[in-house]
Amino acid sequence: MRDDKQPSAAAANDLEDMVASSDTGARKPLGAPGKLLVSIAAVWSLFQLWIASPLPYIVGFGVFSATEARSIHLAFALFLAFMAYPAFKRSPRDRVPLADWVLAAVAAFCGAYLFIFYADLAQRPGLPITQDIVVGIIGILMLLEATRRALGPPLMIVAAIFIAYSLFGPYMPGILAHRGVSLGGLINHQWLGTQGVFGIALGVSTSFVFLFVLFGALLDKAGAGNYFIKVAFSLLGHFKGGPAKAAVVASGMTGLISGSSIANTVTTGTFTIPMMKRVGFSAEKAGAVEVSSSVNGQIMPPVMGAAAFLMVEYVGIPYVDVIKHAFLPALISYIALIYIVHLEALKANMKGLPSSNPARPLLNKVIGFMTGLLLLMGLSIAVYYGLGWLKPVLGEATPWVVSVGLAVVYVGLLKVGANYPELEMDDPNSEVVKLPQTRPTVMVGLHYILPVVVLVWCLMVERLSPGLSAFWATMFMIFIMVTQRPIIAIFRGRSQMAADIKEGFKDLWDGLVTGARNMIGIGIATATAGIVVGAVSQTGVGLVLADVVEILSGGNLMMILLLTALLSLILGMGLPTTANYIVVSALMAPVIVLLGQQNGLIVPLIAVHLFVFYFGIMADVTPPVGLASFAAAAVSGGDPLRTGFQAFYYSLRTAALPFLFIFNTDLLLIDVTVMQGIVVFIVATIAMLIFAAGTQGYMLTRNRWYESLLLLLVAFTLFRPGFWMDKIHDPYESVPPAQFAEALGRVDDGSNLRVQIAGEDDFGAPMTTYVLVPVPRGETGEERMANLGIELYEDGDQTLVDFVEFGSQAAELGFDFDQEIIEVLAPVDRWTKEWMWLPALGIFALVVVMQQRRRRHEKPDKTAAAA
Repeated sequence: MRDDKQPSAAAANDLEDMVASSDTGARKPLGAPGKLLVSIAAVWSLFQLWIASPLPYIVGFGVFSATEARSIHLAFALFLAFMAYPAFKRSPRDRVPLADWVLAAVAAFCGAYLFIFYADLAQRPGLPITQDIVVGIIGILMLLEATRRALGPPLMIVAAIFIAYSLFGPYMPGILAHRGVSLGGLINHQWLGTQGVFGIALGVSTSFVFLFVLFGALLDKAGAGNYFIKVAFSLLGHFKGGPAKAAVVASGMTGLISGSSIANTVTTGTFTIPMMKRVGFSAEKAGAVEVSSSVNGQIMPPVMGAAAFLMVEYVGIPYVDVIKHAFLPALISYIALIYIVHLEALKANMKGLPSSNPARPLLNKVIGFMTGLLLLMGLSIAVYYGLGWLKPVLGEATPWVVSVGLAVVYVGLLKVGANYPELEMDDPNSEVVKLPQTRPTVMVGLHYILPVVVLVWCLMVERLSPGLSAFWATMFMIFIMVTQRPIIAIFRGRSQMAADIKEGFKDLWDGLVTGARNMIGIGIATATAGIVVGAVSQTGVGLVLADVVEILSGGNLMMILLLTALLSLILGMGLPTTANYIVVSALMAPVIVLLGQQNGLIVPLIAVHLFVFYFGIMADVTPPVGLASFAAAAVSGGDPLRTGFQAFYYSLRTAALPFLFIFNTDLLLIDVTVMQGIVVFIVATIAMLIFAAGTQGYMLTRNRWYESLLLLLVAFTLFRPGFWMDKIHDPYESVPPAQFAEALGRVDDGSNLRVQIAGEDDFGAPMTTYVLVPVPRGETGEERMANLGIELYEDGDQTLVDFVEFGSQAAELGFDFDQEIIEVLAPVDRWTKEWMWLPALGIFALVVVMQQRRRRHEKPDKTAAAA
């Protein structure tokens, strides 16, 4: 039966406008201006492919420095922003007004200024002339206007506030006051150097992000987006609440390569939300499921809404490590969302959609699944070790041999896919929806997985840079787009070679244009967010925020984290993912690092950055601003605020994770073995499912209030067993500071001492903080002290730092002359924290037994009522 609560035509137009205005630009001019717009977008994509490739260095032409490349990148983004995004809602969509032509040209010139006058600016660093200042002022104003058009007012307002804060520092009240910055100093820092607009964020956008966004656009234009949705529905659509489970998986797969939660919501939501409503989900719940899964796509590696590449620069660790640390929390969050959807289906007694697959016994299904899994694992091992063996044998010829082998596999997969009918996009609003059969659906698009395999191989195995990895994956994707149609047509015996090749090049052109238009907002966002980063480095506002949080929290560690989470949520409202991460990492991450160390919380920097990133992303869900919730409500016809609150409720698991991994870094796979990692994954997944059951009020049957509390307690214990073990047995013993050397001598190699020190910070203010001291090599405590590079002396009851060797480990840790050692905490032998899992699992078993007993009594009652 057709749902009568579908969006109207006007609402559909508004939805299309919302997606366009957030991603590609709402203006589609006709005639010559339209052709110019798409041509410049395609040229931008080709420029980015050129600078990412080895070709400039081979031919000795077109080699750009990092600053020059950033300047050209921003010039393209600014020009296209004024061309593609109308100034106001009433502005024309089918033509470009003269004023916008002028603004686009002026903005592009200001953006390209560092490239055009690169040699002149290099001759006078830090000494801007009047021309530089005028261009910088106009450039910043143009950037702010482009930001308003492409991304809305929030980021523009944030950037404008930080510019005003920089200029009017002396007039600020209380702790917000600073000495202020001159107009020339502001322009020199923000526009003419690499500390502001043209800083790390824009550099990452230029070097890495564009190529990944382009790769995603090409993949989608080739048909992979439709393929992912079809596969998800063929696998899961027939289960209870199946369309919702398929929506989670489809959005997850789309989110792997998407840089926008709004685009992800609408791309998959236009198909999945009506399907969910058909099996019994309300408009608000259907929209909320889509929002939760789409926003989750922004925390899922390898792209993470482009934040993964920024983390490489800001945290200072390899890209592969960022992916490793971010993978487990994102994965278990997705698994938990599927379970939440399952619980919703159980509560409402929903059914799935009718399956098209032939009936097979369960045993056959299990055997088929396990056989496929084992074959995939065997193939992966053979490829990994086979190539490892081939590389030394073939030497420099290896890339050519691998390319030929990849081409053979590609043609073979096309041959397999040609034996099955082509995928068609069903109308989700049709009267009857028939799920596609699993085997034909999976087989017809297997070749779409090859570019992803190339990308992962280059990143994880070859350890190429993210930019170069994306380049090779994109080049393979281009090859697929041009060749897949004619080759499949030949295998199906209906080849029209010229027409098929022309269609392939048309898809390629559309992909190049779409990739560039998708990047307009991201390029603008990274440049504007650079203003915030520049203001932080120029004014020291980060320390002010730390003081504010410390005053409000009263020094309580949990309050510090809660306030930081809340501020990250507020700062992230209305911002795209990339700008969101830049702002919260620049402003809030240092707060946790500084105040955490002062209060005994010493965690790896990646954990801190993921903490603020998760809460910044939650802003896409949270009312009243949650843009993804508004987009989903426009598709579902539901109430935007109720959709937002429901999505936030579903996303509680995502909000809980940062508090768990900040205290238990095992969840980020930090300093764990492979076996420990597997155990952590299994236990964390079980814990997250139990947490979902506790928050949703349903497991085997509806929870009693005390059962929900017990389930949350069990989940907390499984996630953080060390909390209870610390209550039973303190993990550290306090050692008198005078016995620092003896403590170093007693503890095992590879362990750490926690040392509390008091002294002065870089500004001469009193400071007390904790330092995690890795135990250096050495047979005795004195030898280890020497290897650490520090000497202490006694002054009455005080133990003070007498000498710190330049460049030593002690100097890197932050030890300095005349600091006082207040406390030394040495680790002690105790039971491993994982023993606390046993009582937790016992309580869980008790809840299961109680619910099973109650469910058995409920079934006869329902049967009698039905009779």
